[in-house]
Parts: sequence; structure tokens; C-alpha cells
Amino acid sequence: MLRALDGLRILDLSRILAGPFATQVLSDLGADVVKVEPAWGDDTRNWGPPFVNLEDSTTSAYFASCNRGKRSIVLDLKNPDDVDTIRTLLSQADVLVENFRVGTLARMGLDPEQLMKEHSGLIICSITGFGQSGPRSKEAGYDVALQGMSGLMSITGIENGPPVKVGVAWIDVLTGWTAVSGILAALHHRERTGDGQWIDLSLFDVALMSMVNQAQNWLVTGDSPGRMGHAHPNIVPYQAFEGSNGWFILATGNDAQHRLVCEMVDRVDLCQYPFDTNAGRLEYRDEIISSLAKIFLQQPIEDWLSLLKERGVPCAPIHSIGEAFQDDQSNARGAIWKLPDGSSSVANALRFMSATPASANGLIPSLDEHRDEILRDWSSE
Repeated sequence: MLRALDGLRILDLSRILAGPFATQVLSDLGADVVKVEPAWGDDTRNWGPPFVNLEDSTTSAYFASCNRGKRSIVLDLKNPDDVDTIRTLLSQADVLVENFRVGTLARMGLDPEQLMKEHSGLIICSITGFGQSGPRSKEAGYDVALQGMSGLMSITGIENGPPVKVGVAWIDVLTGWTAVSGILAALHHRERTGDGQWIDLSLFDVALMSMVNQAQNWLVTGDSPGRMGHAHPNIVPYQAFEGSNGWFILATGNDAQHRLVCEMVDRVDLCQYPFDTNAGRLEYRDEIISSLAKIFLQQPIEDWLSLLKERGVPCAPIHSIGEAFQDDQSNARGAIWKLPDGSSSVANALRFMSATPASANGLIPSLDEHRDEILRDWSSE
């Protein structure tokens, strides 16, 4: 089956998560991704346990999560001969993805601006902590640091509590998806004009963009939002509630849904003035939430979820990771891919494209596993 990016060649010099996640998505869509690693491998190969193979500590589950379907070659970018090899590979590449600190590639003799002159159709995606310009451009930036600096940790956690980071490297993941969007847009531009371009992408820019309504709330009011636990700054009731045997999510997105909830619990007074509009419910948030909280404590969460679903009100259990992937919906949608070697991998969400669905493009590569075939397949001769 023809895939969307069949024939596209991507040279991947990135490490850790944002860049590797982006190139894994592109691999799932059919691109041939060559991952260049130092002699010790991508740092995340050793970010375990857990490891994919209990007898082999060179492939962590972390590494496996974002490097499926790539081919690996070891090259030393401080070695002139290996830099020449990089140049040979670049002559065959459509896209270069890298996440070195600003200026590092230039010091290695691979200045992006010069590469653009040498390869007019080349698309370069540079992922850094803070971008190629600005007073912080030379600083390193890991996800957790950007969660702090972007304001994300100031709105995550319980009210008046300490800063809390999101449970995954969320900014890295969002940056990876943004890189995919930028690369695909650049490829479309190249198809029309023949010209490549340099994508300057930073975790900080993506983090600020991802503040969406919270950032706009600040722009409109001048007041920085704070931590609200599992509540929503702009909608009520839209949060977690405790039943008699655990917690569940109730997400009423409009007045009609709120009315259905009030009728369900026989408290129509809670959907009458001043609670009949979202603005009113925001003003009287504490009264609404405390009233509903007392009611929900009286029955198991399974009962509430059943009643809410009958009425079409958005709601959900609060799953563990294992429960999420074992949910009937996950099974029905094939959320886990089985790779040819019998290992498991989290499926790409683009697997339901009607003509060119994403699919696993290979296994998790061993370090330097594909050196000979890469040098053969990407030869400039």
C-alpha cells in the first residue's frame, strides 16, 4: 500500500524526545528516516529501567517510544571524515532534523545557512530550547524547565499548592507535533516553488502557544491565572468529582448539559438563576461545586457514569495508564501495535487516514544496526 511520505528521506540528528518523536511520526507515514547517533547512542537509550529487553540495557522503553521504524548509523560529528559522510547523506536528503544548541552545527562545519545554499531544496528543522534568536537563545532547554518557565507549572496542581509538572514531557511532545506540521508545510511549499527552508522551532515558543485560553485570559484581563486542581478556569461544572468508591470526570460544556445534570440529581434549583448561565456558575462556583460534591459522594462512580451517559453528558472514569490502554475503546481502535519481532508499541493516531494511514515502518533500531545499508542506499553515486 502506498503511504503518504513514501520516497521521502529524512536525516535525523536529533536526540531525546521532541525531534525523535517528530521523525517517528514521519516514519509511520512512510518516510525513510536515518538516525545519526554518537558512539554511545542517543542519551535516552540508557534512560531506564524499564528496558525493552531485560538482558540488554541499551534500548530503554523511553527510547523505544519515539524511535520506531528508523535506521541507525553511528557518526562522530567532531570527526572530519564523519562530517563528510553527513554531507554525502545530506545530498540525498529531503529533510534534516536537529536539536543541537544554537551554533553547534556551524562549529562542526554544517552551518544551516550554508547548507541551504548548497542544497536549495533542503528543509532544515532546528529544534532548540529558546530558538535561534533572543537573549536566551544559547541556553539549553529541557521539557521540565520549559514547563516551569512557560507558566504551565503555575496553573498545574492544587490551589495554593506547590508547582506540579505534567506527568509526561508534554512540551516536547507538542513540539514534535509542531515540527511535523512545519515540515509538511515546508514540503508543500517546496513542491510549488522548488525551494527548501529553515524551520526555527523552539520549545519555549510552542509552550507559550499551548497556553491557549489561559494565555488569552491573561491578555484580556491582565491577571495571571493560578492553580485550580482539576477545575476549569472558564467553565463550571467541569472537573473531577468523588463518588462513594473513587473519582470521575464531569464535563458540562453548555447550559443544556448542566440542566440535564441538575435534573438527574433532582436539584433543578441549581440550574435556575443565577446558575442558569455559565457566567453565573463561574461567579457562584463554590456553591455549585459543593452542592454537587455532596450528592456525588452518595453513589458509586459506575452509577453516575451510567446516568450521565444516558443523558449524553460528557463524563469519564479516571484511568491508570494500563486501564486506558486496556479499555474496550482502545482495543477496538487498535491503540497498541504489534511489531514484527513480537514487541508492542503505542500506535500512531494518524492510523485512520482513509487512503494513506500511518503504520509501523519497522522495528526499534539497535545502535549502528544499519550502517552498511544506509551508506549503500544513500550513496551519492
